[in-house]
Amino acid sequence: MASGAPQKSSQMACGTEETPGFLDALLHDFPAPLSPQSPLPWKAPGTVLSQEEVEGELAELVMGFLGSRNALPSLAASLAHEAVSQLLQADLSEFRKLPEQEEDEDEEKAPVTLLDAQGLARSCFNQLWEVCSQWQKQVPVTARVPQRQWLVSIHAIRNTRRKMEDRHVSLPAFNQLFGLSDPVDRAYFAVFDGHGGVDAARYAAVHMHANTARQPELPTDPAGALKEAFRRTDEMFLQKAKRERLQSGTTGVCVLITGTTLHVAWLGDSQVILVQQGQVVKLMEPHKPERQDERARIEALGGFVSHMDCWRVNGTLAVSRAIGDIFQKPYVSGEADTASWELAGSEDYLLLACDGFFDVIPHQEVIGLVQSHLVRHPHPGSGLHVAEELVAAARERGSHDNITVMVVFLRDPQELLEVRVQGARDSQADMRSQDLPSGLSEPETNTAQRS
Repeated sequence: MASGAPQKSSQMACGTEETPGFLDALLHDFPAPLSPQSPLPWKAPGTVLSQEEVEGELAELVMGFLGSRNALPSLAASLAHEAVSQLLQADLSEFRKLPEQEEDEDEEKAPVTLLDAQGLARSCFNQLWEVCSQWQKQVPVTARVPQRQWLVSIHAIRNTRRKMEDRHVSLPAFNQLFGLSDPVDRAYFAVFDGHGGVDAARYAAVHMHANTARQPELPTDPAGALKEAFRRTDEMFLQKAKRERLQSGTTGVCVLITGTTLHVAWLGDSQVILVQQGQVVKLMEPHKPERQDERARIEALGGFVSHMDCWRVNGTLAVSRAIGDIFQKPYVSGEADTASWELAGSEDYLLLACDGFFDVIPHQEVIGLVQSHLVRHPHPGSGLHVAEELVAAARERGSHDNITVMVVFLRDPQELLEVRVQGARDSQADMRSQDLPSGLSEPETNTAQRS
């Protein structure tokens, strides 16, 4: 499920559900489309939207609404795609507001046409109602395609900060949400860590995956599509920041799994690590001002890096790349870095988190914390609540920042537990064998099974 909203705890396992029953219940609660006087069942995304923002914002509304009613993620994504795409094919001129001329001293730009967000939100719900009514009679085959099951554990807390500025997205039904019908399975996961307000983080959590899906190179170059989506999301948010006088920014790390390949893109110091057979695989290097290449880039542009309580760009920001931060561009870059990794089937899990976690928990300690949870959980091998334990560990280590942790299991955690337990037994057996006097061996206790 896509989530631009903060969540203290969100664990998701995709399973099965009676689709007709869900549609019956929804249409029972909403027996007719909304009238112009009816209250909206969701909060409109602001006052106005640019044409380019409509798809992401409305998809977020529908996914959030259906998720709150416990819709299966694949069904919610399919319904959202159908409702939003049908609305986008209609004439939206009735929602137009007066165009605004963007101020830019360097170049002239065409006026930006804005649309009424409240009217679009109402029309989108009515379109969703129409789709649900049609699907109640016959659910399309494309909406019933079996989807790979994912086990994802998420936990996010405000901690001691005054506001929660993190956002995250877990979207296993990426293809369904954007109507992609090719045979490649895709799943998307992201963590965004806002600063100076939540606007940029929320914006990225709503639009990054939509911008990724729009890239024509997505089928052939997924990493390139992620990189371009970061650039475009930054550009779109800067336009919004000018209109609404916003100053916030956000770091971000995004993962797109396409078939058997893992693609990562990031800005700033939110991070992702891959654990493979109990070992950490480093996928990325966070963007920090003290990095030699980042410092050189900033100074070449006329900026500077100084140390106060930590290394900062122009004496302010502790990250050197981010979406937003309109008054620190171009020193704080919106250009993402990317990496790709072929999955061999021996990978255990991914862990995405903000700096509120990684500043106090070294990469190597993650393995022990996850393993300890799998062993000590009342139901050993259950990974549903592992993110809660990781967040608690970071808080105990002294983190006062917002903390978001997402664990995406690439193998069944029960299997991971069994492998580790067997490995420990084999290690103990080897040690006992080495301690025996020369020429002796351990007694055979199961000779009947020997050949």
